Amino acid sequence: MLAMDPEPSPLRDLPAPFCPAGDHIAVELAGARALFTTRRGGSSTGPYAGLNMGTTFGPQPEDVLRNRGAVQDSLGVTLAWGHQVHGRHIAIAASDPGPPDPREQADGQVTALPGVAATVMVADCLPVAVAGEGAVAMIHAGWRGLAAGIIAAGVERLREVGVHGPLSAAIGPGAGPCCYEVGEEVHAAFSGHGTRARRGHNLDLKAIAARELEHAGVQVVHDVGLCTICSDPSLFFSHRRDQGVTGRQAGLAWRV
Repeated sequence: MLAMDPEPSPLRDLPAPFCPAGDHIAVELAGARALFTTRRGGSSTGPYAGLNMGTTFGPQPEDVLRNRGAVQDSLGVTLAWGHQVHGRHIAIAASDPGPPDPREQADGQVTALPGVAATVMVADCLPVAVAGEGAVAMIHAGWRGLAAGIIAAGVERLREVGVHGPLSAAIGPGAGPCCYEVGEEVHAAFSGHGTRARRGHNLDLKAIAARELEHAGVQVVHDVGLCTICSDPSLFFSHRRDQGVTGRQAGLAWRV
């Protein structure tokens, strides 16, 4: 008897240049590589089951540390992240990042150091990688951060650390225009984006991020096109779908 094909998976039909990397999503950028984790694998249990990368989300911090350690070991990099507050500050990662200082608020990381991965934690907000020859950024872009100008701040940081040439970017899985309904006060924050940003009552975070990247001088922008809210719940954590009781994926980017 012939074996039946496995059920279709979003990871089997990713748009170029994204590709599966085991249970996760990888993309090559200018002088860098980015990885967007899913929730598959890992040690966490309950509503946080799988590869929960967020220590402040769930009652099992030791499991999250194991999950992060497994990702670091598999990639051969050290993760650098900050205390995310939906702001616009982008930190410059140190040579030995270690655990983040809980007092340092940063919604993105930039690094020019080999072996250090700029990292953010997300569960509907967009993880956005931006890279040029010599450095890479990973940005946590929810609606508040986008409204505050976090994309431009990330590009400015890359220029500060010495990237003078072309930039490329990748927008990872996050809330899509298919599902992300918001109130009029949120739509008002993006009125300058016109019809690109609005889909009825829904907001298109990805279109906003892409336009902000282009305005900041990023020449090439890729979007993986996956929505964390309506994708298979076994693939992504989603704050909105799971009413706040959920884990976090990670977006990571590092020099190659």
